[in-house]
Amino acid sequence: MQTLTEKPWFQHYPEEIPTSIDYEEQTLQYYLKRAAERYPDKKALHFMGKEMTYSEVYTEAMKLANQLRGLGVEQGDRVAIMLANTPQAVISYYGVLFSGAIVVQTNPLYVEREIEHQMNDSGAKVIICLDLVYPRVSKVQDKTSLEHVIVTGIKDYLPFPKNLIYPFIQKKNTGIKVDLTYNDHLHSFTDFIEKGSDADIPLKIDPKNDLALLQYTGGTTGPAKGVMLTHYNLTVNTQQCESWMYKLEPGKEVIMAALPFFHVYGMTTVMNLSIRLGYKMIIMPKFDPKGILKAIEKHRATLYPGAPTMYIGLLNHPDISKHDLSSIKACISGSAPLPVEVQSQFEDITKGKLVEGYGLTETSPVAIANLIWGKRKPGSIGLPWPDTEIMILSAETGEAAGPNEVGEICIRGPQVMKGYWHLPEATQASFRDDWFLSGDMGYMDEEGYFYIVDRKKDMIIAGGFNIYPREVEEVLYEHDAVQEVCVIGVPDPYRGETVKAFVVLKDGSKVTEDDLDEFARKQLASFKVPRLYEFRDELPKTMVGKILRRVLVDEEKAKQKQENDK
Repeated sequence: MQTLTEKPWFQHYPEEIPTSIDYEEQTLQYYLKRAAERYPDKKALHFMGKEMTYSEVYTEAMKLANQLRGLGVEQGDRVAIMLANTPQAVISYYGVLFSGAIVVQTNPLYVEREIEHQMNDSGAKVIICLDLVYPRVSKVQDKTSLEHVIVTGIKDYLPFPKNLIYPFIQKKNTGIKVDLTYNDHLHSFTDFIEKGSDADIPLKIDPKNDLALLQYTGGTTGPAKGVMLTHYNLTVNTQQCESWMYKLEPGKEVIMAALPFFHVYGMTTVMNLSIRLGYKMIIMPKFDPKGILKAIEKHRATLYPGAPTMYIGLLNHPDISKHDLSSIKACISGSAPLPVEVQSQFEDITKGKLVEGYGLTETSPVAIANLIWGKRKPGSIGLPWPDTEIMILSAETGEAAGPNEVGEICIRGPQVMKGYWHLPEATQASFRDDWFLSGDMGYMDEEGYFYIVDRKKDMIIAGGFNIYPREVEEVLYEHDAVQEVCVIGVPDPYRGETVKAFVVLKDGSKVTEDDLDEFARKQLASFKVPRLYEFRDELPKTMVGKILRRVLVDEEKAKQKQENDK
């Protein structure tokens, strides 16, 4: 494959951003220990009134690490974390790393089928989960490698009297009340940690080669794959982020932690960056526009990484004009395309900067971003980060494409994954030489700015979540009444895209949208469930019977254009 000889994007770098960085080769957990030494009494996080210092977070993480070792967890074992954004999520992440184990992040919205696959594929021995999701975990535990379950609740890290009141609120809002009887294999998170030692655990870790994380990502073919990210991959990406946000001050920034930590974007740009630089995190267990507006004003938050839906949610909130958001300095938006009008409105209100970035789970995740303080172009995803090379691969020639020629975005850099867990063939297929093939189509202009033309073939991005049509289709095909189904993404003003299913029923069968919705919700996380259904007598197909998904996508685009033109 042809290599790059020119990097036109460097001409736009401000002098403060280096083209190459002398990276610290450290483990992720080293930065929590360093922060506890540098800022022992500084507040590391705020959670619904509860605050913890860096020293306290470090001590709790070490206690958890020692307790995990006591359960038989050894270096290289996998420990799953299935938590919403809470202090426990931070403590668990670093505690697992301090024990020498590999973190397996698990979406708390996952249903039994998804949990079972991820636990078996990763071989996780232990899972740390919320009490609300424990019933799902318990149903599949016997079918997995899980030996121990450690359970915590939101109330466990709330101040008095919220810790007493919250269980009643939780039961009212969710209808779920979990009564647990702890034993040698089912543990209370708080009791488990309380009994632990905070002594150092000697480990020999090679940051460049040893894994810190298995982050599962959906595949267009087959089940979700475990992306292998090393300590170096993840620490490099935080250092690249630090260089891009050069005006920010270590130890002094306040960051809104609304992006989920179980997603690699929130993990890197919020949690790991904060711990590395001694920021204070304002942790939100879920996206709540009213709560976030209040928190930004109260805590004078300076950073707010998010997804477009989060900024849209704030802009559309009726109380936004009642809150002072002038403390915001910078926001990097990811996970989905950022509408230009959202960017301009948000900047007008906050007077801070909001720019779009681009990346994938396989790139830890950020590879490209617009300059926060520098030249940017409307519609562009920006410039490659330091030490990151981007090439557009021409489908016609198989070589590097020229300016403004559309092709596949290929990425080479120190943040690129080691490969897919136990999938050597899939790993090999995702690389050409040492270039990672993103599957996304785009182009570079004459000045070195990059643009996305189309996301991964067929993939739907709704509210920042990646949804793969095949997985949704396979679930709907299990319904007795369904003969054929095709799932696509259709434009949605809030989620960016939403899921629509085109369904052909078997002769004589009758089923409603509500029936299919109820069926799908038992098999899929809620964000993957179709919001729209259209019943048809037949679906467009090729001569050999392959369903033409693109025809349905084009029909929806034409229909929307017609409605917009009215």
